[in-house]
Amino acid sequence: MPGSAPTSVAEAVGVQEVLRPLVDLVGPGPTAPATVAGLDVAYAQSGDLLAAAVTVLDARTLAVVDSAVSVGRPAFGYVPGLFAFRELPALLAALDRLTTRPDLLVCDGHGLAHPRRFGLACHLGVVTGLPAIGVGKTPLVGEWDPPPVRRGAWSPLRDAGEVVGRVLRTQDGVKPVFVSVGHRMSLDNATAQVLALAPRYRLPETTRTADRLCRDALARVEEQAGRPGA
Repeated sequence: MPGSAPTSVAEAVGVQEVLRPLVDLVGPGPTAPATVAGLDVAYAQSGDLLAAAVTVLDARTLAVVDSAVSVGRPAFGYVPGLFAFRELPALLAALDRLTTRPDLLVCDGHGLAHPRRFGLACHLGVVTGLPAIGVGKTPLVGEWDPPPVRRGAWSPLRDAGEVVGRVLRTQDGVKPVFVSVGHRMSLDNATAQVLALAPRYRLPETTRTADRLCRDALARVEEQAGRPGA
């Protein structure tokens, strides 16, 4: 993260305002990436410890080819719309430990679909320079109509009259996910990549593998500390 970490909500919002104009919302981004990274964070129940995981998948086979974890303390308070500041330092540390530089980042969170149009996927994309998209399990902002029940169907996610993402059905009849552009990607391409990464389940394989990795890492740390479930 450029400069020192913010120490207040006002400072954090100021950082978002400064970095937001650097976001590339046009792309089009890689249409056939060789490797795609999933990023996710797990928190201890106490909230004083987190594990950030990055898994790099072969985009063709969806096999994990590289991974890294960083365990530490949340770097910022629990403030909706500012979660990136809690998680970014640990995620960047995990990214630094990779031996493979991914062609695309898929974040468990949001990009443009954010109150200030600068969610975690935007922040990570700008800081790393890598194409990035956000795939949220639940919405942070916006209104939408339910998309048709078939896989691949979508409806626009709108906030204050602006299209900020898509509500995408990744499997027949399951709850949709919320896709938004992070950096150096078009919304069409982001949608296509998420569908390619979710051939069998609701969530893309990038998110599923990163989720398992960060949860396992957190459990190991808590067990070693003698306070499971803390």
